[in-house]
Amino acid sequence: MNLTDRVVVITGGAGGIGSALARRFAAEGAAAVVVADLDLDAARAVADGLGPVAHAVGLDVTDEEQVRALVADTEQRYGRIDLFCANAGVTSGGGMEVDDAGWDRAWRVNVLSHVYAARAVLPAMLARGGGYLLHTCSAAGVLTSVGDAPYATTKHAAVGFAEWLSVTYRDQGVRISALCPQGVDTPMLADGLAAGHLGARVVAASGAVLTGDQVADAVVAGLAEERFLILPHPEVADYARRKAEDPDGWQSGLRKLVRRLRA
Repeated sequence: MNLTDRVVVITGGAGGIGSALARRFAAEGAAAVVVADLDLDAARAVADGLGPVAHAVGLDVTDEEQVRALVADTEQRYGRIDLFCANAGVTSGGGMEVDDAGWDRAWRVNVLSHVYAARAVLPAMLARGGGYLLHTCSAAGVLTSVGDAPYATTKHAAVGFAEWLSVTYRDQGVRISALCPQGVDTPMLADGLAAGHLGARVVAASGAVLTGDQVADAVVAGLAEERFLILPHPEVADYARRKAEDPDGWQSGLRKLVRRLRA
């Protein structure tokens, strides 16, 4: 995937990783960058900063009709979508005690929004014989998320869905990547640290906290190589390997880190 002259859509594009991707894709010469977010004013601020190449859209990713409308409007406006970034995500900061509404919100934002995006964009991509889906899944999707059961569970599901898409559609020309960063300097992590959430503290203690721009650098490199797993934190691959080879040992090490942070 060379981003020059590509038409890109980014959900959750008003801040954090999403806004960093928008800036970087514009700098790479994208023909159009559609910044979609629940916060339309914030999306407009990002788009205005990018100039004529960008267009802002208000979007609730949990509403399939809105996702379909976004795709239809973009295809009508620009003729196609080359890269769709399903980037919106939410945390809960809780465990089993999170109520059903919290679990449902995590499921709808972190998983079903990816399903809605794929349903909307795949027909045209398959008809053209090409296209790209980038799903922001988090390292929690290949490891876990201490202190946040809904996040860990739904991010695993997000990786599983992305993997299924890749196996099913890559031979038909549609590429899929799962972006799985660990600690990133975004409001999501900052708010968790400010609140003293254990999960946020574990993330911050597990490796470098990258900037959104550093994640965007990794994404551009990963798209160029068409890698399924894009890991801005290379150590995540080592953690995942240890987890696969020795699940009990990996869990023991993580529990040790948790005990130390709780002490």
